[in-house]
Amino acid sequence: MADLVTCALENDYTLITMDDGKANALGFDMLRQLGAALDTAEEAGKVIVIAGRHGKFSAGFDLSVMGQGGDNMMDLLRAGAGLSRRLLEFPTPVVLAVSGHALAMGALLLLSADYRIGVHGTYKIGLNEVAIGMTLPYFGIELARERLARTHLGPAVSLAKVYDAAGALEAGYLDEAVSDEDLLPRARFMAEQFSSLNMEAHRQTKARTREGLSAALAAAIEKELGAG
Repeated sequence: MADLVTCALENDYTLITMDDGKANALGFDMLRQLGAALDTAEEAGKVIVIAGRHGKFSAGFDLSVMGQGGDNMMDLLRAGAGLSRRLLEFPTPVVLAVSGHALAMGALLLLSADYRIGVHGTYKIGLNEVAIGMTLPYFGIELARERLARTHLGPAVSLAKVYDAAGALEAGYLDEAVSDEDLLPRARFMAEQFSSLNMEAHRQTKARTREGLSAALAAAIEKELGAG
């Protein structure tokens, strides 16, 4: 199996990088390797930074699997939902260095993290499922309902509106945007800042803050995907 994800333990944080040499599609291998990297990061107990390759954070689920339908599609949806839920409930802060396009499930990862840094320019961020003939899964709707600005919810979800970094800031996909060359330095800086938090207090407070969303996600996953 090719290495699609690397995991580097730094002094104050763990850096996880996705790079499949293409669009960083979230297929079974990518999700499995992300899960293993998160296991390593959780054991280290540090802030995590998740980055993509230059120009491509993630284009979303592997369409070769989604196009099959049936059990494989459902299994991939279930794995993606599990990743979103894990990031939402991760015991340490989750910082995303959004290195380029983030579409569909890639955009849902942005809605699952604690702090999201994007890049100014022409990169596209959004839930484009409706535009490509897919229905947004229930867990994605719950994430969008909770984390996107209310005035953007309809256009972003039902009309597949795609944003640049400035629009993504306004809509709620991003917390800030910087230049390409400043992305990783800024993500590292924020991770170092967050590393001074009391991690147990962070974990408990995040759990309380997201209690309603976590319950809604669990119900949405069960409604559409079952236990698997």
